Formats: sequence, C-alpha cells, structure tokens
Amino acid sequence: MVTGSSRRGDKEFTNTRTRRVVAAQKRLRTAGRTYSVGMAGRGNPPEGTPDDASGGGDDEYRDDYRSVVFDESFIKAARLQEFSARERMEDEEHAAVRNRALPSAGEATDEDHGGTYQRGSITASRQGIVLVLLIVLAFGTAIYMGIRNPYQAPPEPPAEPMRNALLPLAPRDAVPGAAPADLFEHSPAAQFRAGADGVTLPPVRRTRHFSDSQVLAALTAAKEYIVTSSLDPAVLNGNTYRDVRVLLDPVQHEQFDQSMDHPRNDGRHSATGWMVRFDPSKTALADARIRVNGSMTVQEAGPDALEVVADHVFVYAVQAADEGKGEKAADKSSLFTVRREVRFQIDREDLRRQQLSVLQVSMRAGPLPCSADMSDALAPLLAGEKAKDDSAAGTDPYARGRSSASLCGLLSTSSQPSPAAKKDG
Repeated sequence: MVTGSSRRGDKEFTNTRTRRVVAAQKRLRTAGRTYSVGMAGRGNPPEGTPDDASGGGDDEYRDDYRSVVFDESFIKAARLQEFSARERMEDEEHAAVRNRALPSAGEATDEDHGGTYQRGSITASRQGIVLVLLIVLAFGTAIYMGIRNPYQAPPEPPAEPMRNALLPLAPRDAVPGAAPADLFEHSPAAQFRAGADGVTLPPVRRTRHFSDSQVLAALTAAKEYIVTSSLDPAVLNGNTYRDVRVLLDPVQHEQFDQSMDHPRNDGRHSATGWMVRFDPSKTALADARIRVNGSMTVQEAGPDALEVVADHVFVYAVQAADEGKGEKAADKSSLFTVRREVRFQIDREDLRRQQLSVLQVSMRAGPLPCSADMSDALAPLLAGEKAKDDSAAGTDPYARGRSSASLCGLLSTSSQPSPAAKKDG
C-alpha cells in the first residue's frame, strides 16, 4: 500500500532531478561544446566539482553526468594530441583497415576461418589452369585449320623449259684472214659498237600493269644476261658459267645444270643455247673488243609478267688456240658471226630478285662445217679453212624423244670480209 509520505518523496526526487538537468543544459549552452573526460582521464575538473553536481545526488545521476564536464576551465586544461598519418598507419591496434594475412603454422587453421583462404587459393589456381588450357586449345585449332584448309591455293605450274634451235652456216670459199682491225673495217660490222655499248635499251614506257621503273628493271636484267652470256671473255673461253646461272630463275637451274654436265642437241639441253662459248682447245679470241648490233623490245605477257626479246648480231675476231700472241699471229685472225635471238619472261618475283627465265633461243652462226656439233661449244672454221664436202649430220627416224633433225645453212659471201682485207693481209 502506497502512503502519502511515499508519494511526496517521489515528487521531491523528480523535482530535484529536473532542476539538475535544466542546470546542466544551461551550462551546455554557455560552453557551446561537449568534451569527453576520457581525454584527460576520468575525474573532477581542475577548479573542483561544480556546485550543482556535488553531493546530495543519486548514483544514477553521477554515473550519467560525471564523465561530462561543461565548464571552460576544464576545456582549457584538456590535453589534445593529433596523430600524424604515419602514426595512424603504424597503429595496428586502432587501424581502420587491416591486412588479411594467411595464417602461419601454429595459428588459426582454415577451419577456424571457415576455409576462406584455402578455397580462394584453389579457385585462383583452377582459373589459371583453365585459362592456359583455353589458350593452348585455340592455338591447336588454328594450326589444325591451317593445315587442313580445304581452300589452299593451287600449286604453281612448272616452269616452261628453255628451247633452242642452232643452225650452222657453212661458207662457199675459204675463210678470209687478216689482222682484226682490217677485218672489222672491211666487213658489215665496221659501224658496230664494241662490247656492252652495242646492247642498247629501247625507250622505256609503262604498260597496262607495269610501271616505268618495272619495265626498265626488266630491260636491264635482259641486257645483263646478253652481255654476260655473249660478251664476257671468261664465259666465251669456257672457263666459267656460274655468272650466267645466277641470272636465271631458280626453277631453270636444274635444266641449266643438265645442259652443262651432259650437253646434247635435243633442243633443250645445249650448252650453247644458254651462252656463246668456244672450244678452248681449238679457238681463242684474237680481239677482246667484240662488235655488237641489235635491238630489244618489251611487251606484257599477261598481268603478272613481261616478255623481252633481244635480237643481236655478235662479230668475234678469232684465231687458232695454238697460234700464240704477237703481230704475226694476229694476221691469221678471222671473223666469226653469231646471230642470236633470245626471248625472256620476267614476272614480278623475278623483278624483285633481278632474275629472269629464258624461254627460247634461236642462233645461227658461221663459218662452221655442217657436220659440227654445236651443243657443247663452238669450233669455227679459221682463216684459210674451207668447209669440206660433208653434209649435215644424219637424222635417225627411229630415235625416241624429240626429233633433232640436222639442218645447215649457207653463209653468204657478202657477210664475209671483202677481198681487200685479204689482200692487205
């Protein structure tokens, strides 16, 4: 049962607490800020306990407001310290972000952490393995598709072999002999240029599929072949043929090598089809200045190739190989004439490599006996010699393969040096 005295006590307690709260609010407005006692420790301010807060209060009030001081003297006496960024980073106890290091031996196991680290490592490893396998599979598929591609380019057709036709020209009379200068002066070659100067290039004009520079490159390659194969003394004497070989497209090297190793008059494997060369045991050059005259033409053989035709007359001053040197030996020189027409094909790859293909060679040379074998080397009739009453070499109709019908021409008297040259000799 609640008595009247109890109700009065409760009312007084309530009024007392209300007054204290109001007083605290006034001090709060006066100070303007609230500070925690934790900055300087839990205790009374330097000037003592406030009047309204000393004694007579209950424990609940002291617990609620003892840790908060609102007067100015306490604020001025408070010790403030601002930590630097490095100090805050090194403060592991109060760090805002902490490293999640993997547990070491003796520390918490995967089970203590719910298996997070182990499962994460295994997951990352599996992802790396799967990525590597996918890359290997992609490369393998690309290689397989490249090998098994059903749309591969058709193989290039084999190179067209060189074909040649050699015709010896036999004289009616004895071969005139004299010094080389006299022979040239009294012959149709008197106005011919000497050496490479006689191999002139035509005006260069672009074609439908080739530029000016490409046409010029094709003509230059053809001229180099003509000069090397018909005017080089080392080639003419039979000492070398490598300089001619390097100018050819590699697809013709096999045929060229067969012609050098085993020459035969079958229209494809004559050494003299590729170059002009004399039998060094019988013939030697009496004058290194070879007279040349002719022309060159160029046209397209298609959108990817040019065709060059070189038609030249070469006049050589020759003598017997055993005549030696000197003025007396030179007076026994004679002229040997070669009409050589060569058809070349030069594609874009040949232009890049500065090479060419020889398609066809037509050569007429004299004075030569009709029975002469021109497949390996040339052995001209020398000064004072006459063609014997021999006919051309026989043709065997039973021979298999391409027919090598023997033909022989008659060397015109007008193509020989004039009698005045013989008289001077």
